[in-house]
Amino acid sequence: MSAAGNLANYKDALLVLGTAGVVVPLLHRYGVSTVLAFLLSGAFLSPGGLGALTPYIPHLDWLTITDPERLAKFAEWGVVFLLFIIGLELSFERLSTMRRLVFGLGASQVVVSAALIGLVAYLLGQPPVIALVIGAALCLSSTAIVIEMLANQKRLATSVGRTSFSILLFQDLAVVPILILISILEPGNKGSLLAGILMAVLQAAAALVAIVGVGRYVLQPLFRVVAQTHNEDLFIATTLFVAVSTAFVTAAAGLSLALGAFVAGLLIAETEYRRAVQTTVEPIKSLLLGVFFFSVGSQLDLKAMVAAPGAIFAATVGLLTLQAVIIYGLSRLFGVARGAALETAALLAPGGEFAFVILTLALESHLVTRELTSILLTSVSLTMALIPACAKLGRWLAKRNAPPATVDPALTVTPAGEGNIKALVVGYGRVGQLIGDLLAEHKIRYIAVDRAPGLVANARREGKPVYFGDVRNVEFLEHCGLDTAKAAIITIHTQSEIDAIVKALRTRHPNLLIVSRAKDANHARHLYEIGVNDAVPETIEASLQLSESALVGLGIPTGLVIASIHEKRDEFRAELQGAAKKAGTETHALPGRKRV
Repeated sequence: MSAAGNLANYKDALLVLGTAGVVVPLLHRYGVSTVLAFLLSGAFLSPGGLGALTPYIPHLDWLTITDPERLAKFAEWGVVFLLFIIGLELSFERLSTMRRLVFGLGASQVVVSAALIGLVAYLLGQPPVIALVIGAALCLSSTAIVIEMLANQKRLATSVGRTSFSILLFQDLAVVPILILISILEPGNKGSLLAGILMAVLQAAAALVAIVGVGRYVLQPLFRVVAQTHNEDLFIATTLFVAVSTAFVTAAAGLSLALGAFVAGLLIAETEYRRAVQTTVEPIKSLLLGVFFFSVGSQLDLKAMVAAPGAIFAATVGLLTLQAVIIYGLSRLFGVARGAALETAALLAPGGEFAFVILTLALESHLVTRELTSILLTSVSLTMALIPACAKLGRWLAKRNAPPATVDPALTVTPAGEGNIKALVVGYGRVGQLIGDLLAEHKIRYIAVDRAPGLVANARREGKPVYFGDVRNVEFLEHCGLDTAKAAIITIHTQSEIDAIVKALRTRHPNLLIVSRAKDANHARHLYEIGVNDAVPETIEASLQLSESALVGLGIPTGLVIASIHEKRDEFRAELQGAAKKAGTETHALPGRKRV
């Protein structure tokens, strides 16, 4: 019994590690994002998920999270280390340039959202105090999920990234006065609201000044001494100590743990050790963030969804709609472009992790009922689970509303007077430019087309025969000389567009030599099926070039290496063409394979 009891203490940790090491990779293979995979896994293994079946199947208890609250306290460190790394990527100088968005847009969003959400709750019958608490809890977005997504996409420096981060940073700052407000609103508390907030602000400011003052003079010498030991373990320990200790200092001052780590990251960002520290913390942050997302999912109350589905659905849809409208309107008011404002609104409309902290404290302070808390937290969890879908919707809306690129009218002129061309290069990126240079070197007349006006303008200034236009429009391509061209070389990288161009060209020009770039072997096989003469899979070609370099470097004669590489390339080509014919879509009346 004792051994079983000891094992039970580690069950939750084992379930989290099993999720991170087995479940998430499997779901990711089927296109499920890492964040959503952790959220779904947490919900499934929660007491309200699989745990609801334990009265009927007792052994399922071993597959159920025992203590979601204890897990949530540990998971908070994922957000701490996320903000620590964000601080490393910023600097005080860059942060100061964002002050208008942080204290202007961010402050406006918190105040307006809290007021309007509270007003809706009041109109639905909640007392003023409870309505105020609801507004304060639901006006905050998810720093952890949104920043993690933008960081993985390398988009924190974009307009969407800066706007979202500015709002989220002020929301984190606003948590402190919100928590003080709830403690003062607790029944029986006679403390002064103004005095409490003023004392908290002074205490927080003193803590931040102390961190910045000490950090500027201590951190760089400290890391220098540790680095001189050339001991990686000591460097890791020092990095963790700095992040955790500053987090504790701000927490003791009434601020969030994450804010202290963020300030520590800003200080280290000004030293030469920022990249080494970032490399050290990144794996720890990723695992702890996974635990955080898992924890959020485990707090999803499926029983509440069954008991009050209408209320939860209304709260979820209402929160997403109201927050999106507010954030979009305020972003536009502060000069954010329409596309970026739409994407920011979609990202920040869902609720955030601090709603759990605020509503739980409100429940303990007897400000809200357990039933209302359950409904609100379930709705917040659902909105957080929808963040990946909201992000995709936001990017789609942003693209739809992006202003049209200004195009020099001279670039849109259809090619004329170029003489009889022999090759048409579709796409003039790095691959197309190299092909164009080789064609010119061998005295082969060609025209290249691309839809990036800046790229085309630069090429035209260099005297290259490049024209602007929609490369998917076959009529435009025909105006570019397909009547005399013997070959079309497709270099763009979007698979669906390549397929569409190949089909259109093969239909209207059955004798044209078509050579196309392919994403991989499967795409190349498909291109052979729909009519290309030659397809060049990126993955195969890269492996052949790597093999060639390695063999030459290992001392194999260059001539033998080149011959074997050509032979292997022909084997791959024959295999892919044979697979295409076997699929039953053999190309009719194609000219023999040629080299351009």
